[in-house]
Amino acid sequence: MAFSISTTALITLFFLLRSCSGGGLPKSDVDLLEFPLNLEYLEADFFSWGALGHGIDHFEPNLTKGGPKPLGAKKAKLSPLIKDIIAQFAFQEFGHLRAIQETVPGFPRPLLNLSAASFAAVIDSAVGKTLEPPFDPYASDVNFLLASYLIPYVGLTGYVGANPKLKSSTSKRLVAGLLGVESGQDAVIRALLYQRAKFKVHPYSYTVAELTDKISNLRDKLGKNGTKDEGLIVKHAEGAGGKVAGNVLAGDKNSLAYDRTPEEILRIVYASGKETHPGGFYPKGASGNIAKSYLHHHHNNFKQV
Repeated sequence: MAFSISTTALITLFFLLRSCSGGGLPKSDVDLLEFPLNLEYLEADFFSWGALGHGIDHFEPNLTKGGPKPLGAKKAKLSPLIKDIIAQFAFQEFGHLRAIQETVPGFPRPLLNLSAASFAAVIDSAVGKTLEPPFDPYASDVNFLLASYLIPYVGLTGYVGANPKLKSSTSKRLVAGLLGVESGQDAVIRALLYQRAKFKVHPYSYTVAELTDKISNLRDKLGKNGTKDEGLIVKHAEGAGGKVAGNVLAGDKNSLAYDRTPEEILRIVYASGKETHPGGFYPKGASGNIAKSYLHHHHNNFKQV
């Protein structure tokens, strides 16, 4: 009888362990916490290369878990102030990677395309034509800030979307901490761009405000789930309290942050409008159970054609 009870207990423990991972977190929490690693890797390498001329592999190679080095990343031509700010962002992102990996198993850094051509393709899509010369995110303060405008905001909307789906207080605490700093980064980027809102982005005819508006419209279009993005200047009725056109922080009618699902985020960062079709900054797709489930679906459909 004692053996029977012991066996039952072991079997129960086995299934409990199978249903939980990452220090006893529910599997759904683990998947939701691992998914943001895709964007955190991108932000860490982009900011680090842009400000310091080296990426994660140079500063904290253990954080990459053996993933491939990013394509096309390089040091940007930044003024001392902007370089200082972006360097701070880079080391913050290393911390984010560390915090997530200390909570859940994580996965190796996916292949990232941080080339100038990759960013140029996004800007071309936003303005609806091919710019000449091609947009270069590494060419100046304004260009790098515009390229940075593409990144943290998408991540923060993902954290807002994930939070109510999390079950563990540990998971919620981690996401709240990540969201706070990601939101701060986005606010700094937007404030710096707002300061330059009426400046022309050399050598193009667009102002900084016009380009941010077009980028936000593109993200809404790719996300395919309504308005969850706003540029630096909006109609008064769409500003905070319906009173102002300045829009240094994006938010809904009550100035609450918008939320996005992992599917919406993949549609945006793949630049394809489809969570099953990788591309953009992730030429081979994002990693983690959530992202790979869509890649698997795409692969199976491809084989059936």
